[in-house]
Amino acid sequence: SNHLLSVAEVQHTMANETLTDWDSGLLDCFEDASTCCYGFWCGPCLACTVSGRFGENNCLPLCDIFCGVPIPPAALSVRAAMRNRYGIKGSLCNDIFVSCCCASCSWCQMHRELKHRKKNPTPISLLSAPSGATKRLYTS
Repeated sequence: SNHLLSVAEVQHTMANETLTDWDSGLLDCFEDASTCCYGFWCGPCLACTVSGRFGENNCLPLCDIFCGVPIPPAALSVRAAMRNRYGIKGSLCNDIFVSCCCASCSWCQMHRELKHRKKNPTPISLLSAPSGATKRLYTS
């Protein structure tokens, strides 16, 4: 049977999960040469790809180009959301720093993370029934 879960239930369940590291480091571009080349030759295209694969509007990163503010809002927002969704260690302060100083490397890191998650979906345990039965959902 299908049961609806409140956001609070999901957040509580995820809060009990162990935080993990990013699949690759910020400067590990040569770990995945295709992502490195994609980011180097067409950074805006890579950013739009990451945004779309993460479930956001593909054109969201264009705000970073046309916005003209020191902190790129799309890079920061997607990075923070990705960390939260996948339970990746870090802080908002670090996300701001990385988005301001290394936006291209950040988009490449997020692209590698999504590729890794697609190969190895992340299981999330959620309580789904009053009897305490557990349902496993897989995110990608």
